[in-house]
Amino acid sequence: MLDLYIGNKNYSSWSLRPWLLLKHFGIPFTEHMVSVAGREYNAALKPLAGNARVPSLHVDGFQIWESIAIAEYLAELEPRMWPADTKARARARSISAETHAGFVRLRTAMPMNLKLKLKGKPATPEVQRDIDRIVEIWSEARTCFVSGDGPYLFGDLSVADAMFAPIVWRLHIYNVPLPPVAAAYRDTMLAHPAMQEWYVAALAETEAHEHYDRIASEYGGARD
Repeated sequence: MLDLYIGNKNYSSWSLRPWLLLKHFGIPFTEHMVSVAGREYNAALKPLAGNARVPSLHVDGFQIWESIAIAEYLAELEPRMWPADTKARARARSISAETHAGFVRLRTAMPMNLKLKLKGKPATPEVQRDIDRIVEIWSEARTCFVSGDGPYLFGDLSVADAMFAPIVWRLHIYNVPLPPVAAAYRDTMLAHPAMQEWYVAALAETEAHEHYDRIASEYGGARD
C-alpha cells in the first residue's frame, strides 16, 4: 500500500515530482494533501516525514522523504523510470540530482503558483544563469541522449522529466523566453495529462498565501 503525502497543488513544487511519476506509470497510490504554510519548519508534518516536509511516501507505514529518494524507490518498482542506455541513465541521474539541489536563484525569484500567468520581466544575471543552465541541460538531452520517438528528455518519460516538472511550470508562469528545443520540451510537458490534472486541481484550491501571491505585480501582472 502506497500513501503519498503532498502539499497544496498550487504551491508545492516538490510534491509534483513523485505524484507525476506515480500517475504516468499507473502505480496505484492513495493521495493525502496537507497544508503547506511556507518554507519554515512545520512541526505538524513531523509525524509524516523525518524531515517534517512533504512529499513523503509511506510504504505500508514506512516513510520515504525527499523527492529524489522517493523517485529512486519508485524506480525499483518500475525500472522504466530511468533510461535503458547506461550513459543516458547516468546523465539522467546527474541532472535529476542537479535540479533537486540547484537552481536556487530561479526558485526563489519565481515561486510555484499555478494560479498566476504573468507577463514577465528580464531576469537578473543570477537567475539568467540558472535559466541558461536549464536550457543547456534540456537541449543536450533532446539532441544527444534521446532514444526513439518519445518527446521527453530521454525519449520516454523518466525521473528526470518529473524532477524538472516544477521548473517547466515556473518558466511558463513567469513567461520566460526559451529557444526552440527547450520551448518545445516545455510545451510537451505542459500538455502531459497528469500535469493538466494537477493544474486543474490547483486552480480549484481555495487556500491562499499572500507572500506567494503578491509577486504578480513584480512581473507585469497577468498576461492573456
